Amino acid sequence: MADLVVIGAGHAGCEAALAAARMGIDTLLLTLNMDGVALMACNPVIGGSAKGHLVRELDALGGEMGLAIDDTFLQSRMLNTGKGPAVHSLRAQADKQAYQNRMRKALMTQPHLTLRQGEVASVETENGRITGVTTATGLRIPCRAVVAATGVYLKGSIIIGEYRREGGPQGLTGANLLSASLRDLGFQLRRFKTGTPARVDVKTIDFDEMQEQRGDNPVTPFSFMTEKKLENTYSCYLTWTTPETHRIILDNLDRAPLYSGKIHGVGPRYCPSIEDKVVRFADKDRHQIFLEPEGKNSLEWYVQGMSTSMPEDVQWAMYRTIPGLRRCEFTRLGYAIEYDCIDSLELRPTLESLRIKGFFFAGQINGTSGYEEAACQGLLAGMNAALSLQGRPQVVLTRDMAYIGVLTDDLTTKGTDEPYRMMTSRAEHRLYLRQDNADLRLTEIGYNAGLAGKDRLEKTEQKRRETEEALRRLHATRFAPGEALNAVLREKEQPEAAGSLGAEELLRRPAFHWEDLEKLDPALAEVSAAAKEQAEIETKYAGYLEKQGRMIEQARKMEETRLPEDLPYLEMEHLRLEARQKLARQKPISLGAAGRIPGVNPADIAVLTVWLEKQKQTQKNEAGT
Repeated sequence: MADLVVIGAGHAGCEAALAAARMGIDTLLLTLNMDGVALMACNPVIGGSAKGHLVRELDALGGEMGLAIDDTFLQSRMLNTGKGPAVHSLRAQADKQAYQNRMRKALMTQPHLTLRQGEVASVETENGRITGVTTATGLRIPCRAVVAATGVYLKGSIIIGEYRREGGPQGLTGANLLSASLRDLGFQLRRFKTGTPARVDVKTIDFDEMQEQRGDNPVTPFSFMTEKKLENTYSCYLTWTTPETHRIILDNLDRAPLYSGKIHGVGPRYCPSIEDKVVRFADKDRHQIFLEPEGKNSLEWYVQGMSTSMPEDVQWAMYRTIPGLRRCEFTRLGYAIEYDCIDSLELRPTLESLRIKGFFFAGQINGTSGYEEAACQGLLAGMNAALSLQGRPQVVLTRDMAYIGVLTDDLTTKGTDEPYRMMTSRAEHRLYLRQDNADLRLTEIGYNAGLAGKDRLEKTEQKRRETEEALRRLHATRFAPGEALNAVLREKEQPEAAGSLGAEELLRRPAFHWEDLEKLDPALAEVSAAAKEQAEIETKYAGYLEKQGRMIEQARKMEETRLPEDLPYLEMEHLRLEARQKLARQKPISLGAAGRIPGVNPADIAVLTVWLEKQKQTQKNEAGT
């Protein structure tokens, strides 16, 4: 017996189980294979553009991924530093096995949590509520809630050229029984696909033919709670495909499962296979390839950019045309994997099923791709399952609150017809939703839910206070005219000053940073690094942040207009038929969410607004009689 059963111990399942258990819910986490817990089946990397934002938000809420990668990374870099702070994103190469061990230990030492090997064959319900699950071996486990986090294992099928076999990634077994149960419960299943490149033996890589890519110094941690000094220990390497690589691929397209009809699942637009890239971008004579380590105790290296499902002989031929890989030996072939997933439009923004109380879904079963997207969904699903079991209101993260809110809103209002991945361009409020302020935005929410600890909240509040003090000092500080001020101005190629200049005014200039102000007033060096960062960003982008704040406020009014779940959309004759059908199916929680449903236009929202006002007036009149 468990209050909550989590199906699958990938990145979504791990975070879901930890979140619920930390909130006091007796949780059972079932995995097909104990060796597959927190497996990085594709690139052993955490973060990246926009994905780094997700990990920092997950960490701010009280998740585990940020802490785990800080403990096990090989190389870390902050991406997009040549651009504004809205798109700065952390990316860390993980020690694959160390990361798994680190996460497995967190699971197995967490109170209220049991990790066990087992396959769920069916999910049981009664009167629209979860009542239990049954395993493949026939064990019935009563429970009150379930989080399905099956990843790519649900009826997984591995494809390499003409070869196809049932199973999960890296030789692990698939989950072949649960799909039928989901169909019986009314879920419409779809087939998506993803893929991975070959791994190569490090002894057969010629790194001197590639460009070394070093990590950052100093290293920025993923977790806001990490205080120890972090150091890079590995480099990655850059190389390129060649015209010969492309010729081999094009000459063998008839044997490529992606083009021969052997693959039926929909693949990710933003992480295409090398054969897809060569066809889609025929004008390019080369594509970037990165060689990345898989672990300190592993001799396998990952070939990022060469995902493929081509036949084995073609893989050998095309890889060996790449500088640095001309004598490479494979340890594992590249492959594609097809798997079952649900339509995410069947979910509430809390990730609970619209039809079955207590049934939550997280990760690739919702049509997403990526460890980070999965982990964030897992945390949200686990947290909301716990809140539901405790009789407390579930958490909805909106688009103005978090990238996680953008992710869940996109999934549950727009849906996805291909594996979804997060990008900064999806977030209309991205200047506000930066990775550096995730703690200031979300930690209090995690704490109030019972997930984030008091020490985390206190650290966040200290950062908030220090930032406010830094902004006050900045506003109050002025620098007298003279040689000291003019020397700093000349250094920055700025005109000399005839009068005094305010610190705030100087910091607004693109050429100036906080450390430049410290040369004029050493007392400013006493401000903490986190407060300096926040104060500088808020000062430099004050106008833009103010404008975005107004946009957020306008959007929030639409979000605050809540829509009852039982609204009779099909009876609203002034709504267009398409809008009636889509609103009745998806049951949006707010007027704002209704307006983002494809097929619901501004005229429909106007009709809905009038209908709501009439209902409100009717209720007021009835109350007065």
